[in-house]
Amino acid sequence: MVDNLELDPISKEKTENKEEQVELNLPGPTEEEPKAPVLLSQEEQEYVRLTNTSRPRVKAAYVVLVRNSELHALRSSMRYLEDRFNRKYNYPWIFLNEEPFTEEFVKLTQQMTNSETHYGLVPEKHWSYPDWINQTLARECRETMAHNGIVYGGSESYRHMCRFQSGFFFLHPLLDGLDYYWRVEPGVKFSCDIDYDPFQLMVERDLKYGFTIALEEYRSTVPTLWETTLEFIKTYPQYMYPRNKADSLFRMVTDDNGQSYNLCHFWSNFEIASVKFLRSEGYQAYFRHLDRAGGFFYERWGDAPVHSIAVALMLSQKDVHWFYDIGYKHDTFEHCPTEPAWLVHGKCYCNPLTSFVRDSGSCTPKYLEITNSSTDQYIVTRPDKILK
Repeated sequence: MVDNLELDPISKEKTENKEEQVELNLPGPTEEEPKAPVLLSQEEQEYVRLTNTSRPRVKAAYVVLVRNSELHALRSSMRYLEDRFNRKYNYPWIFLNEEPFTEEFVKLTQQMTNSETHYGLVPEKHWSYPDWINQTLARECRETMAHNGIVYGGSESYRHMCRFQSGFFFLHPLLDGLDYYWRVEPGVKFSCDIDYDPFQLMVERDLKYGFTIALEEYRSTVPTLWETTLEFIKTYPQYMYPRNKADSLFRMVTDDNGQSYNLCHFWSNFEIASVKFLRSEGYQAYFRHLDRAGGFFYERWGDAPVHSIAVALMLSQKDVHWFYDIGYKHDTFEHCPTEPAWLVHGKCYCNPLTSFVRDSGSCTPKYLEITNSSTDQYIVTRPDKILK
């Protein structure tokens, strides 16, 4: 907003003649020229709204599936996110665990934030084998995958985690009443100042799903996932977004009009998404179909391709947002904004040359191609001068 400028009082100049003194009301010099009104673009106006911390908070929270043993890695993630964003917005934290949290865990996580913290136990039925799974066969599949050197191929707990993240976490009572969640993992890094409220962005643009990194899945972990998905599409066409529409996301997950899965997925360890979407009839039907097929245990289906395929099948391009201006690192994979300079060097401290978007395994270029969009369209944050 531009302040109203008060001009200096009109100066008075005097002239004299022999008979009388006449005052002339002429404008005198001012100390500075009045400033012209600053006209903000629509994007800048949106940014001003999204950075207004006095607005009512969105019904949203951070959701973390975490073990007690991951306490200090989690505290690191919390420190990054609190410093970069949440100290100004104070969204609550929800922690879920398949085992009871220790007193130490509760105490030390509460010390990391001024926001509310909530602690929940994963129901046993959501972290165990359903009765239709042949556990002997599941064990043999794990042993074979471990022998073949597949990442997490031999892990039983990893499979329970993927199944829980695919079909159950959003049903936990602690998420009741929420419109959006932001998934956070232990040991991740946020490397850019997040000046605006991503949850408010989701509301204003009516978004359903947001991501930072898109990449390819290991084919050996999902050999029959697409085949099972095609069965679902045939059985439940009413849940599909029309793939012949120009704004369909179908081509994000297939390069041959649906004959095969191209392995592209949004990496779900960072996602900001709609609780309502995951609780929808369509998504729930998709998860139940996959769950009955047994691929979470007989193969190693991950929650990331499950979420991503559902998004590509059921949502449109306008429902999804790439959080380009949020720097994020998980393991060795990092997203770092590569332009413009005021963002890269002024609000971030990551190295844009190592950003995964440059890697041949990145699916973000494909996302930009099918959405006919460019990087600058996903820059929500603006230079600091906009707020002055």
